[in-house]
Amino acid sequence: MDSGANLPTMMQKAILGVLATILVLITILGSVMAAQDTVQPLEKLIHTSATGEVLTQPDQVEISVSVQTENQDAKVTQQRNADIMTKTIAALENAGIPPDKIKTTGYNMYQVSEDSTQILGQKIKLYRVTNTLLVTLTDISRAGEILDLAVAGGVNQVNYITFSLSKAQLRALRSQALNDSMAQAWSDADTVASAACLVVAGVKEITISGGYYPIPMTDYYSAGSEKSVTPVIAGDVKVTATVSVTYLCG
Repeated sequence: MDSGANLPTMMQKAILGVLATILVLITILGSVMAAQDTVQPLEKLIHTSATGEVLTQPDQVEISVSVQTENQDAKVTQQRNADIMTKTIAALENAGIPPDKIKTTGYNMYQVSEDSTQILGQKIKLYRVTNTLLVTLTDISRAGEILDLAVAGGVNQVNYITFSLSKAQLRALRSQALNDSMAQAWSDADTVASAACLVVAGVKEITISGGYYPIPMTDYYSAGSEKSVTPVIAGDVKVTATVSVTYLCG
């Protein structure tokens, strides 16, 4: 067979191979350029946080009181407790406290044993009943009056007094605290951006936290019915809102 007859065929194959290689290189180069086009420049960011705080007088107070009775007879103990609590609730309602502002938050009855004073030191079994009532006042100036009224009715435990905010007041003050915190966060970011020869161009992310802090009081002392109304003075309630903001800069 004449080897010269195969020469064009060999050249064609070589040319085709070169063309295939060129096509592969073009494809790879195109992919690299496309990938470079999709790479975004690094964002210029400023992270800042600020807390807005509002102090205000509370507009409601919650008073938790209990009646506790003891007796060797379970029924007697329970009945005495019920009589005292019924009398107390009636006194509160007669003083102008709406029924929906008075509610039972706890009731329990259990057996206890106490040492007697006898020589043999025998155990005396008693039944103890505790009935807990929560009174909510929108006129916080009456807190001392209502406490004295409850004690006069037979209440023998004051669990706590908490000055707080109504839902409407809390919403309004939290909005104010949020506005204050956002204003401070933007001011801080703007100051830093200007110092770095940048301009705040927008917001990328915001995180919100914070709350409010009611004022608890746990001590109450009754010095006798001959005294005037027990003074109970509320302090300021603090409402806070914290924002963490990421700003875009240009």
